[in-house]
Amino acid sequence: MNLWKEILRIAGWKVDISAPRRDKCVICVAPHTSNWDFILGLFAYKSLGREANFLMKEFWFFFPLKYLLKALGGIPVPKKKHGESLTDQVIKMFKDRGYVNLAVTPEGTRSLTDKWHTGFLYIAYGAKVPIQLGYIDYKHKDIIIRDEYNPTGNVEKDMNYIRKFYSLCGDIALYPEKFKA
Repeated sequence: MNLWKEILRIAGWKVDISAPRRDKCVICVAPHTSNWDFILGLFAYKSLGREANFLMKEFWFFFPLKYLLKALGGIPVPKKKHGESLTDQVIKMFKDRGYVNLAVTPEGTRSLTDKWHTGFLYIAYGAKVPIQLGYIDYKHKDIIIRDEYNPTGNVEKDMNYIRKFYSLCGDIALYPEKFKA
């Protein structure tokens, strides 16, 4: 029995992750208005036997919590090394590891914001990996990752495409008033 799938089914959630299974990709998830987004996304990915990764400050990886965080796909982010940005560190990680499905929320906050972070675009382009576009539809209880985008390296063009993709998703967020594409 798949515990992850069973919990989602009992709670009334459906999973449609039909984007290609990749050893390496960035998973962009928006709108991000609740901590439940992380839990539902994690359960959905695990229900398909896939592992998702997420970045978290190295500070949180202490005994015994580090074992749980790593088991859930957590990747500790060390303090900035001299001359090496987080983006460069993550690109290097993609090159060094055989498997990385890195989930990111471009809004970077659960609060309403106009500014979306672009680091995930630089990471995907620098690591030469696709971006899978996912969202959690609280209205219909669907967790969806169907679409994939290959970044061009033109951050403005790429971000415009991604924001346009998510522009119709505002009313499906758990807190629609906290989302602006």
